[in-house]
Amino acid sequence: MSDFANSADLDEELESLEVVDDGPEASDHRPDTADAYGEDPPEPVEDTRIDRVALRRQIEDYYLPTQLVDAILEMGGIPESSEVTLVGIGFIDIADYTYLSQFLSPQENQDVLNGLYTAFTGVLKRHGGYLNKLEGDSLMFHYGGNIDPRVRNMDDAEAKRYIAKELFYTCVEMQRVCALFNQANERFLVEGVSEEARDSLRRAFNIISTLRNTFELARNINALFQIRIRIGANIGKVTIGNFGPDGAKQWDVIGTAVIDAKRMESTAPVGGLRISGELYQALVETRVAEEYYTRFLREARLLRSYYRDITMEELFRFSEVEIKEKRGALFQTYSVQVTPNLPESIAKQVVDLINIGPAGADRVIDLLKYYRGNPYVINAIEDAFTQIGVVLRKRYILSTMYPLQFEAIERQFDGNVDAITEHVEAHFTLFALLEKLGRFQDIVKQPDSRGGADTEFVDYDRYMSAAETRIRAAYAESRKTMVQRAYFFNVVFPLVFASIRSSIIEYQIGAEELETLAGA
Repeated sequence: MSDFANSADLDEELESLEVVDDGPEASDHRPDTADAYGEDPPEPVEDTRIDRVALRRQIEDYYLPTQLVDAILEMGGIPESSEVTLVGIGFIDIADYTYLSQFLSPQENQDVLNGLYTAFTGVLKRHGGYLNKLEGDSLMFHYGGNIDPRVRNMDDAEAKRYIAKELFYTCVEMQRVCALFNQANERFLVEGVSEEARDSLRRAFNIISTLRNTFELARNINALFQIRIRIGANIGKVTIGNFGPDGAKQWDVIGTAVIDAKRMESTAPVGGLRISGELYQALVETRVAEEYYTRFLREARLLRSYYRDITMEELFRFSEVEIKEKRGALFQTYSVQVTPNLPESIAKQVVDLINIGPAGADRVIDLLKYYRGNPYVINAIEDAFTQIGVVLRKRYILSTMYPLQFEAIERQFDGNVDAITEHVEAHFTLFALLEKLGRFQDIVKQPDSRGGADTEFVDYDRYMSAAETRIRAAYAESRKTMVQRAYFFNVVFPLVFASIRSSIIEYQIGAEELETLAGA
């Protein structure tokens, strides 16, 4: 039964209630929370609704290339069609970064890479280059095209001169900046650098400085942790414009010139630069090559570097690079030295590596294999060996590579070991021996003969009889070369570097024994 006996009682009870007039929202009135629960009200819930317009603007500002946005705004609209135009393209790759990354945590790796790319971006801004993309430990940039305001009003000849010069000097400066970055040296910073960029560099420099200055780690880290890059560059016609599906458009450049620039990078010397024949000719025509040689030579002489007597041909070293995926196609390229004190830097690293034990010896051998074609670096390394007391067995190395030549020397000195050793030391530098090793390698790498031209098809039996004769003759002709090749790569090459490594290990053990005696 209802608490109210009849409707009259209900009406009387309603009239006794205090009426609160809250206006038109009165029907939504709820008791005060404190009154309802007899306690302090809970903290108000923060409104988590997103201002999507503001967030979209923030995303665009954060991820879209400012340079591209500014160029499109200046043009007054997004270009709807692509164009074929002259562009200079550069690629950078960090050499052996997988090895370097083992010294760092994932967050430290990110901070170091961000700092390095911040440094590289600063170089691009100074020269007017466009950062095309970052992919892991590599970077692509270019000059020219309709988003490059500096070439917009130039004719083709002017644009080519401008692009060639800026591309080349950007590559050179990238290597110089990398060397300073390696030392946590911010000398490359210029006025006007944003605070965000400075913070990025500080985080990277703090990590590098900590690694290099922590007493327990310093010797090993200074020897092993060296950030070095390879750079490749080319100039040529490309298609530039919008690529990709709706919702994922990218402003990009495509074409053979881009592919060739990447090939230049993949074959470039670590710490150096490889440029295409096309770019080199543009540098010669504009006298940039001559200007650069004068500048490099002056710096090397001021530093009293091993490079102080380098020639123009050695600074721009011509070589034909074979591209296997192009069926052995040869590309005319030039390897360019960019660091005047590179020989001294490598020699110092070699000494540091020798002082950390067998693992260091292995890294020294890697450096010797890599730089064995550079007489200035190898001479600096040999001088470092001599200064600290590493004794190379050149007599053994020569006899392993060229036994007949060594036997002639033995006969010349009637088998007198001391006289033979003195003769070999006087006439064969380490570079001369490695150069001989390289010539040996070039000989055994010569392609085998195909055994003559194919015969005209008459019928199966006669055609196959001629083919078998031709193929067997080719095999007989190449068998000697096959044996020589196997002997070189499985015996000579390993023994030469095993001998050098053994000399380093001999020195290391001797140094350890001296330390033990000194501490006894």
